[in-house]
Amino acid sequence: MPGFDRLKNVVGGSEPQESTGIMDDVKEGCSCCGDLSWETRVKGFAGCFVLGIILSIISYVMVFTRNFTLFGVFYTLGTGTAFGGSFFLVGPAKQVKNMFAEKRLIATIIVLISMTLTLMAALWWEKGGLCIVFAIFQFLAMGWYALSYIPFARDAVKKCASSCV
Repeated sequence: MPGFDRLKNVVGGSEPQESTGIMDDVKEGCSCCGDLSWETRVKGFAGCFVLGIILSIISYVMVFTRNFTLFGVFYTLGTGTAFGGSFFLVGPAKQVKNMFAEKRLIATIIVLISMTLTLMAALWWEKGGLCIVFAIFQFLAMGWYALSYIPFARDAVKKCASSCV
């Protein structure tokens, strides 16, 4: 498909550049996904991302039915599925290495802790309000984590937030 070839050419430029995060790893490929074509890896990523969004939408429906246990489970599964989709692009080992890189370490830990606390609030403590609070932390932490892959995005958000305060 020519669309995937164009995407691959845009992402996988042949000139060596300074590391920009996950996109450099996509260019290099991954050993565990080496037998998967670029098109298959992008489809795997997109499939996980869409499934994650669907699970998150289902979780919002659970809030309206006041079933906070299912909300916490579906929301966390949605986050984890969307998060895990990047394993298709660079492979699990490289993605875990990227996640725990110095500039993403705190965001990664907060995402994982908030996912755990959301599940604990939903399944163990059975506290709906707390489940929603932890899901909000989960959302914000995932956003902050995602911004770490965009050069200067975190700085821009910090400046914008400081000018609003």
